Amino acid sequence: MDTTKNSSLTYKLGGEIEINRLGYGGMQLTGPGIWGDAPNRDLAVRLLHSAVESGTNFFDTADAYGPNTNEVLYHDGLHAYYDKIVIATKGGLERSGPNQWHVNGEPEYIASTIENSLKRLQLNQITLWQLHRVDPRIPIEETLAPVADALKNGKVKYVGLSEVDVKTIERARKIVPIVSVQNLYNLAERSWEPVLDYTIEQNLAFIPWYPLASGPGKMQSSIQAIAEQHGATTAQVALAWLLKRSANILLIPGTRSLAHLQENMAAGQVKLTDEEFSLLSKSF
Repeated sequence: MDTTKNSSLTYKLGGEIEINRLGYGGMQLTGPGIWGDAPNRDLAVRLLHSAVESGTNFFDTADAYGPNTNEVLYHDGLHAYYDKIVIATKGGLERSGPNQWHVNGEPEYIASTIENSLKRLQLNQITLWQLHRVDPRIPIEETLAPVADALKNGKVKYVGLSEVDVKTIERARKIVPIVSVQNLYNLAERSWEPVLDYTIEQNLAFIPWYPLASGPGKMQSSIQAIAEQHGATTAQVALAWLLKRSANILLIPGTRSLAHLQENMAAGQVKLTDEEFSLLSKSF
C-alpha cells in the first residue's frame, strides 16, 4: 500500500485543471431507486449553489441518473458557474426502471450518449466523460472508438473509466488517453486497492464511489474514538482517511441535505495523524 501523505486539497485533473478534491456526486438528487427527477427540485438547486459557495468545483453525474434528469438539473443549478467548475458525466448504462441498470457498450449507443449529455448539460465540451461500465459483450476497443472521435472533435476533453481492473485500463489507454478511474472504494471496501496503486503510479485520478462507508459495527468504536478526538463525525473520519490515503483521490460524496453537505465539506479540516491513519488502515 502506498501511504504517501499529501495535505493538499486540490488536484490537477489531466495535469491541467485544478479542482477541489472534495467534490460532489449528484446521484442522490433523483427519485427513489435513482429514478425520476429530484423530489424537491428547488432544494436540489439550492444545494448545488451551496456546494459551489462552499468551494466545490468538481461535480459528478451520469446520464443514467434519472435517467437523464440529473444532467438537466446540473445545468439548471450550475450553468451560472460553468466558467468556475468541472462537470464529469458518465455514459454506458441504460435504465428500465427503479434500481435497474443495463450495460450497453455498443459504439452507436456510446456516441449518442455523448451527444445527448452535451445537449442536456448545454455544453460545447464535456470536461470529463467516463465510461460507466464496460460491456462484456463488446471489445472495449469498439466501445471507445466513438469516444476517441469525440476527443478528436473537441466534444470531450478528458476520458475516465469506472469499475475496471488494471488490464482493462491498459487496454483502454491504447485507444484513448485515460485521466481517471472511478471504482468502489472506501475504508471498509478496498478490493480495488491494486487499481488505486496503479493510478498513483500512472498519475491518474482515482474517484471512489460510495466513499462514506466507514466499516462494519466492529470498527465503529475505533472510528468513533478518533472522531471524538477531532471533534468530528464518523463520516468525516471516513472521508479524511481517503484524503490522506493518496493525493490523487477525488471525493464525490452525495447528499440531499444542506447540513450534510457542509459536514462533508468540513472533512478537509480533519487531519488524521499517521498513527490514526495506520490504525484505521490495519483494521481491515
